[in-house]
Amino acid sequence: MFVSQSLVCREAELQQICTLLRQDRDFVVTGISGSGRRTLIRRAARQVGSRCLEIDFLRCRNAGQFLRFLADGLIHTFSEPDELAQIQQWSLDQPLTLDKTLSSQGRLVWPIPSGKDWALFEGLLALPQQLAEGLDCQVVIIFHNFPHIRSWDRQGKWETHLRQEIERQSRVSYALVATVAEPWMLASQLPVISLAPLSDEELHPWIISSMATAGLKFDPDSRALELYLRYVQGHMKDAITLAQRIWLDYHAVNPQPANGLIQAHQVHSSILSLIQDISVTFEALLLLLPPTQARVLESLALDPTDSPQASAYIKKHQLSRGGGLQGALNSLEQKGLIYGPQFSYRIALPFLNFWLNQRLL
Repeated sequence: MFVSQSLVCREAELQQICTLLRQDRDFVVTGISGSGRRTLIRRAARQVGSRCLEIDFLRCRNAGQFLRFLADGLIHTFSEPDELAQIQQWSLDQPLTLDKTLSSQGRLVWPIPSGKDWALFEGLLALPQQLAEGLDCQVVIIFHNFPHIRSWDRQGKWETHLRQEIERQSRVSYALVATVAEPWMLASQLPVISLAPLSDEELHPWIISSMATAGLKFDPDSRALELYLRYVQGHMKDAITLAQRIWLDYHAVNPQPANGLIQAHQVHSSILSLIQDISVTFEALLLLLPPTQARVLESLALDPTDSPQASAYIKKHQLSRGGGLQGALNSLEQKGLIYGPQFSYRIALPFLNFWLNQRLL
């Protein structure tokens, strides 16, 4: 319930990505977690009829895991009998086999360790282009958390080859999902689609319609709607989560509701219970941050500013000066915890911001 069946106020970005896919272009989609980056790309791929394959580098702790995710993704994406036949034919010249003993779909397997990881990498990465040409289709490969490849690719050999394939392959579009675009992405002139937080005006029609569908409405004589919009701050995932909690809390108290009227105190009560449920996650997050970054995050929660580098702000919150502060701001932005200067350095995750305020005040 409350999960949007359409992209809320992202129609322009959707059409932009559809156009790029039709042109076989590679691109970057930036934004914080929960802003709808993956949903947007998947929707565009379905709309233009592209085959979609996803790999999250955050789950790949070594080269072997990356190869496994890539191989499994290819079999999942190309699972029709004629497509599997092409993969099996291709595998005859590769250091792997298509094993069909466990399922009709089969699985690409190779000895572990094989000693031929690089040959497997080159072959598997070239396969989508080969299949796209043979089947006269287009493929989009979505890479999540691309920078995490460097945690195991210390020499940059695999990343360099990946970048070359991104530029070379003509029937495969690479969609890179990132928090902020890296310098090499900009240097490669990859189109960047940035997902900014939604405005209250954009989110307003969605929540009113979604509440009505669920048999609820905000009390027009209270600040319920205003409070809801202030708590979610244009963050779509948090907007859905809070709406779901309001619905659950309302029906827990009113098993047979009469008018479904939501008042301001109910919105506040729902976010308090929600934050209590996820507070352990936020505690762990804060503990994992370097002390300088944690200090900056707490300062921005208590005292939002568009100029955290100002001398008065640094002195007031006892922040480090110079490169240390700017490095902390850049790192927090890359982690998706704060917005950069284009959005006045405010905390990017509304529930985290609420929790910090409750914790520090």
